[in-house]
Amino acid sequence: MAKYMLLIYGDAEQWEAMSAEQATAHSAAHAAFAAEAGERVLGGEELELAPTATTLRSDAAGALITTDGPFLETKEALGGFYLLEARDLDEVIKLASQLPEVRAGHSGVEIRPVVDHG
Repeated sequence: MAKYMLLIYGDAEQWEAMSAEQATAHSAAHAAFAAEAGERVLGGEELELAPTATTLRSDAAGALITTDGPFLETKEALGGFYLLEARDLDEVIKLASQLPEVRAGHSGVEIRPVVDHG
């Protein structure tokens, strides 16, 4: 079995503008995904909004620099993730296609294989 990270991107303004009914449907879609994926979900969380991020870098002298906010200026920011274990990419695509962010016009889901160092 391989591990895959599902990175959920979207426009935070769109997420915050959801009506109560839309938010309930959104949460229900995530619950349905989690139920279908079952034990293949190894972890996952919703993240705080991008402006709460802190980015770390070093300058030319190697000194640590911290910057408030995300690394890139973009409307689509990382909003959450799932870590899955699955047979192959096809299985992950089938499961991930249930996530509401796949069909929302302002968001998407990136699937990345996790490197196995063992």
